[in-house]
Amino acid sequence: MNTAATSTQPAYEVVYGDVREHRDAFLEVCRRGRDDQARFVAKYDWFYRSCPWGEPQLCLLRVGADGPFVGAAAIGRRPMFLDGRPIRAGVLVDLVVDAGHRSLGPALLLQREMLASALDEFDFVYGFPNPKAVRVVTRVGYSMLDDIVRCSRVLRHASYLQRMLPSPLARACGAMLDTTDRCIDALRELVRGRLASEWRDDVDPRMQELWEKAAPAAGLAGSKDVRGVAWRFAASSAQHARYLLVSRHEGGPLEAWFACQGLGPVLQVRDFWSVGGNRAMSRAAILALIRAARSAGYSVVSVECTASSPVHASWRRAGFSERGRRPIVGAWSPRLGVGKGAIAVHLTSGDEDE
Repeated sequence: MNTAATSTQPAYEVVYGDVREHRDAFLEVCRRGRDDQARFVAKYDWFYRSCPWGEPQLCLLRVGADGPFVGAAAIGRRPMFLDGRPIRAGVLVDLVVDAGHRSLGPALLLQREMLASALDEFDFVYGFPNPKAVRVVTRVGYSMLDDIVRCSRVLRHASYLQRMLPSPLARACGAMLDTTDRCIDALRELVRGRLASEWRDDVDPRMQELWEKAAPAAGLAGSKDVRGVAWRFAASSAQHARYLLVSRHEGGPLEAWFACQGLGPVLQVRDFWSVGGNRAMSRAAILALIRAARSAGYSVVSVECTASSPVHASWRRAGFSERGRRPIVGAWSPRLGVGKGAIAVHLTSGDEDE
């Protein structure tokens, strides 16, 4: 399916490509338009060719009917749930246009044609645009869906206090704050019940058991099926993760799991699920995560979750403070009949492409 543009000079055409046939053309556009060229080669073999839900929709923008390709974008497949019902979702990824063709017309043409085609197949399409690009993508047909909020909790305070205090005083005050926090958390665990935790390098069958027991409820939520989780955080991805498994006793049924990536002193929680599903996150499970992060030597724990998710409030009550937010846009297929009213959205950074 090709669609020619008549309102731009020169004329552009959107080509709906094949993941295998157009690999080199797609990568060449990405190499010219992005700085991290080597990463795209590895990402292509992982994200585009091994996704358990099928190959993404691939679009290429070229000049005229036989001209060079000057833009590219894709929509990756994602199973999701709306009010407990499975829906077919797609995530917008890897939008790039050559520097010489970055006027508004070509980019809008690529995105508009791609979204129209995607909504013929998908029930819902979403993306995580740069905040400056929100006004552009809303012209294409997307609407603001929610913000994904990054929250963190400091476990070791000295390095932060050094920004305001002399080093010896910062270390002394930091040690006191650290000890106070540990004592408060220990008391909370006495009240709420101390949960066991264990690290795993690979997904555990109990993660699937938890997913089947605690499926999503009202609102929009991504799938946490273990096959998808294993692919999403595989060694071939940019966010290879370890899993912290939380249970009432070691080896027992899971209360929660956290897919984590260590970046220097920061333990970043890329994804998670618990017996509360997308309704709530147990404070005891978060305390077990904090205890495991302390034991592993991390100074900060960071997590991203959508602002409208009830689970977001659970992290805030556990002492996590907002550090930033990014917009999420979405477009619904008319087939679903989704109105413009507010929907509780539960998405994490694991619901991005990488």
